[in-house]
Amino acid sequence: MKLFGNKRLLILLLGFICFIALMGLTLGKRERMTWPEKFITDTVSWTQGLFYKPAGYIAGFFEDIGKLHVIFEENKVLKQTLTKYARDTTKLNDLEQQNKRLKEALGFTERQKQAGQYTFRIAEVVALNPDLLNNTVRINLGEKDGIKPNMAVMSVEGLVGRVKQVSSFYSNVQLLKGIDDTNNESKAISVTVKGRENETFGMLESYSKEKQKLIMTKIDPNDKMEVGDVVITSGLGQVFPRGIEIGKVISRDPGNFGISHEAVIEPFASFDHLREVFVVIVPEQG
Repeated sequence: MKLFGNKRLLILLLGFICFIALMGLTLGKRERMTWPEKFITDTVSWTQGLFYKPAGYIAGFFEDIGKLHVIFEENKVLKQTLTKYARDTTKLNDLEQQNKRLKEALGFTERQKQAGQYTFRIAEVVALNPDLLNNTVRINLGEKDGIKPNMAVMSVEGLVGRVKQVSSFYSNVQLLKGIDDTNNESKAISVTVKGRENETFGMLESYSKEKQKLIMTKIDPNDKMEVGDVVITSGLGQVFPRGIEIGKVISRDPGNFGISHEAVIEPFASFDHLREVFVVIVPEQG
């Protein structure tokens, strides 16, 4: 009885298999399906849909994770490239500016050499105002380079100051805006007007921090100096060589007691953004 029951089950399964096979063979040849075929097709499709959608979501999730990793790596590379580009651009701009300054400096020294006057040693400013009270900057030339105290220091624009202290490889330069600082034993600068060197005389003795201008004193009331004139070193006093441009006259008024006049001078050189300067070396008189 048990064997017979197993035979009936076997026959039922074989019949179902044959039915499925027959349906598969005839499905492509007929446009219309019978209702059992429709039922089975719909049932299988619905069942597949239950598994396909979650599987699709999971596959899409891992695919998105993979894409995120790729995007992250690409973004990382782009950031590195952008950083390198910005760094290279900054470096290029700095080199272009330095090249421009050095070209101007070279042209300046060549013009002065052609005039047969003085020797110029170019130096880099390595510290801005290391001594704020004394209005000084530090340059990378010292005793080993032939630098001595009281040598004039200038930029391409004009006079900057004088060498104050010298070590073996560095020097401190006192700026013109500290000219009236008695703690620095500053000395007044003898000046004149460009083009009228034998007619005008005066002294630079102080710097107005309020106006950020130099003050020229001891001007003869009959002096023909006027607004717009260019003030230069006179060479008197044997400290600053003659002919270094300092600034432009922007005003002139009677001084104390009316004995002499005073003038306000706008410096040509900027004291706050110095990069390269020149130490003026005057040939020793034999």
